[in-house]
Amino acid sequence: MPILVITGTGTEVGKTVTTAAVAASALAAGRSVAVLKAAQTGVRADESGDAAEVARLAGAVTTAELARYPEPLAPATAARRAGLAAVRPQDVAQAAQKLAAEHDLVLVEGAGGLLVRFDEAGGTLADAAQLLRAPVLVVATAGLGTLNTTELTARELRTRGVELLGVVIGSWPDSPDLASRCNVADLPEVAGAPLLGALPSGAGALAPADFRTVAPGWLAPRLDGTWEAAAFRERTGSGF
Repeated sequence: MPILVITGTGTEVGKTVTTAAVAASALAAGRSVAVLKAAQTGVRADESGDAAEVARLAGAVTTAELARYPEPLAPATAARRAGLAAVRPQDVAQAAQKLAAEHDLVLVEGAGGLLVRFDEAGGTLADAAQLLRAPVLVVATAGLGTLNTTELTARELRTRGVELLGVVIGSWPDSPDLASRCNVADLPEVAGAPLLGALPSGAGALAPADFRTVAPGWLAPRLDGTWEAAAFRERTGSGF
């Protein structure tokens, strides 16, 4: 798995912090890692973007960003309004392949959900994953409503013949409600793919050294971690 595409079921689901956790775990396993942000929106030229945040938390990763647009909108809309060139799926695929020639693992982080448009032709992260023939990791929320968005994302990937590696809960609440606890069992069912981890709420606020130490405990062995779904269900009272 030299290239892994990371998407979310929507915005603000913990995608960047999850990317950082995957990167930190891979680094701890002795792998070289690059992080590619396909399109950064809502960030000025003098501000740190998502790729920089991954590097801050995870450590020595190579970072790359294909485009940056100041308004917090879908990339295609943000590019049009800023009068800047849009990112195409082909651009994402070419950049990822170049990084993969020099790194053990390339993490391609999207913007928002799987079908958010990059360009006026309707190109998406899903198109980039198809071009790369790369698996996709879906970051989902824990609570009510997550089953629908997760299943829709999984169905789209299956329709395109793209491998869904698994699902990670991007922010597990300190006091999970009934829906969240039930969703631990239901998420892999609706996704047709395993649950590969759960990040605690506030994980991104940890000091970088602490983040790097504990990140492998949030992710399954498939992602270079030590997290186990069965033990998590038992610990959180989700095994019913």
